[in-house]
Amino acid sequence: MTGHPPGPLWTGRASNRAQWLLAAAGAACLALGIELAVDNAWTAGIIPLLMAVTGCLAAGLLILYGTLAFVHVAVTVDSEALEVRCGHMGLPRRTIRLTQVASAEFLPWVTPQQWGGWGHRWRPEKGTAIIVRRGEGLQLQLADGKRFTVTVDDAENAVLVIRAHLRALAR
Repeated sequence: MTGHPPGPLWTGRASNRAQWLLAAAGAACLALGIELAVDNAWTAGIIPLLMAVTGCLAAGLLILYGTLAFVHVAVTVDSEALEVRCGHMGLPRRTIRLTQVASAEFLPWVTPQQWGGWGHRWRPEKGTAIIVRRGEGLQLQLADGKRFTVTVDDAENAVLVIRAHLRALAR
């Protein structure tokens, strides 16, 4: 053993280019808030100006983070865990150790409507999910009864890799 961490056995990605349109709307809100703050020739007073600037800046930042964080997802499976990293900064991030996984299933068609939209989702009857686009995905049934779903390209091969490791762990 060389002391290096084990390399990935499977990697996959999924992206949603439509999220860039929402990011542009967030940037426009942010720009409007900045413009209002700089050009403060409002005759209505400082309170309405502060409310407008704060509202535009907050809405812009929330829209930008919410869209850019989920414009794409990268999923890695190695001999110990499945790791999901979202967006350009890799946040939010979720790591699920394979020792916590009871089973893995390939889902040929997952939609944002099934989960209530794009992003990091939770539904009591379905579990937790990271949904960046409609299409194929994988679902893990965890040993504690919870489920985790992620939309990712080549999910069927990810499931095969995870199942092979689950069989090896069971021996």
